[in-house]
Amino acid sequence: MELDLPKTAAVFVVLIAVGIGGLIGAPIPMGTDTILMMVAPSMIVFGLICLAIGVAHGQYRAGATR
Repeated sequence: MELDLPKTAAVFVVLIAVGIGGLIGAPIPMGTDTILMMVAPSMIVFGLICLAIGVAHGQYRAGATR
């Protein structure tokens, strides 16, 4: 599967939504407001950092094979 910007963005949003939905639905002593105000932004920032590192590594690997 070839990933482009729309597919990558869709997978990113779905992954974050599943994580947030799982936390909201889990029987943990954390309020929904805490999850949405603290956990969701940190998940998004961490995901964007990992995505940037992954793209940079992929570009490095693609350039190293030439």
